[in-house]
Amino acid sequence: MDARAYFHGKKITVMGLGVLGRGVGDAAYLAECGAELIVTDLKTREELAESVAQLESFPNITFVLGEHRLEDFRGRDLILKAAGVPLDSPYIAEAKTQGIPVRMSADLFLELSELRAIGVTGTRGKSTTTHMIAAILIEAGERVLLGGNVRGVSTLALLKEATSEHVAVLELDSWQCQGLGEANLSPHIAVFTTFYSDHRNYYQEDLGQYLADKANIFLYQDPDDTLVIGKQCAPMLIEAFGETIVAHTVIADESKLPNDWLLRIPGEHNRYDAALALVAARTWGVPDEVSRRALEAFPGVPGRLELLREVDGSKIYNDTNSTTPEATVAGLSALGENSTLIVGGSDKGLVLDALVVTIGARCANVIVLEHEKYTGSVALEEKFTKAGIRFESANSLEEALHRALSVADGGPILFSPAFASFGMFKNEYDRGDQFTALVAGL
Repeated sequence: MDARAYFHGKKITVMGLGVLGRGVGDAAYLAECGAELIVTDLKTREELAESVAQLESFPNITFVLGEHRLEDFRGRDLILKAAGVPLDSPYIAEAKTQGIPVRMSADLFLELSELRAIGVTGTRGKSTTTHMIAAILIEAGERVLLGGNVRGVSTLALLKEATSEHVAVLELDSWQCQGLGEANLSPHIAVFTTFYSDHRNYYQEDLGQYLADKANIFLYQDPDDTLVIGKQCAPMLIEAFGETIVAHTVIADESKLPNDWLLRIPGEHNRYDAALALVAARTWGVPDEVSRRALEAFPGVPGRLELLREVDGSKIYNDTNSTTPEATVAGLSALGENSTLIVGGSDKGLVLDALVVTIGARCANVIVLEHEKYTGSVALEEKFTKAGIRFESANSLEEALHRALSVADGGPILFSPAFASFGMFKNEYDRGDQFTALVAGL
């Protein structure tokens, strides 16, 4: 389909610009195609200054910032919504009442590009698995378009590059999977890595709705498609959706990865992700020797147990994308029993018990980030006190890093927050960028 012609002349409201680059890229692409855009976001122009600056030169973009208005969801040809728009949004409800299509970038890209696609979702492991699959396919000589929930990548703008020779590899969070459900679309190969409690505020404690959104990655597959399920979440998915799964299904964990394949990135959780990537690659027809080369050379994904450098014998890791207790547990399990952990952030209402036990067993030192909005840090400190776990507090990331270096004594330093970042940072990427800059400046 000619995507430029599809968008040309259409009146489109873009709901949610954001600061990560994806929304900016989507809006710029639509403007380049000749659409008449209203870009609206609850953040103010000042908060979105960097994003707005990249779009101000387009005469066909009108900005409505610091608010949403019902009139911007009436008389339009399309609403493109960003991740995290509330389920009960009155603006989306108004658009649907008007019969206006409401789409998201990933499902719209899949529909318009008509590409063969591999999609990856899951609470943990989806980023690493997605990038591993892309690395394997590139090693195999495929022309890969990597998108979805990838920082700085506009999935819609990939339409400019897409040809019938390409394969799309997409990381899909629960919101993008929500969009797949509204569009009745699923990728040809779907990978579901893990499922844990997360985004409780958004889903109002309804874990079933969170699971239902993610399940859209496979609910619209055909019998000749493939679903790869990680062993951790397989029983739950099969119990909930077994009768509706029609695709060929493979359950995988780290046992699927040959023992003599040596990864550069540590941890059983990374071998688990690699096994799922291997199964997906086999489904695509990639020989194992190609997959092995790619996986053994894979350097990891920034912000996910990312080795930054070694200082005074201590290896320093940036694991900023660990926004759940389970993710931090995985990072600590990968590094051994003499770690110095920097932890803390905004509570999402997740269970902390396993995290506290792991920290008590594996950490030589713990530094907790404190901020007035860091309810997670407060909850964690209370549990540490009850468990008799010694910890120090720090009011800034810089202070936390220097405290960690002063006590690490050659052991690894892991920045793995276990919570959301809001309050002290714009988002987890900003948090990781600041930590990386601090480490580079040592």
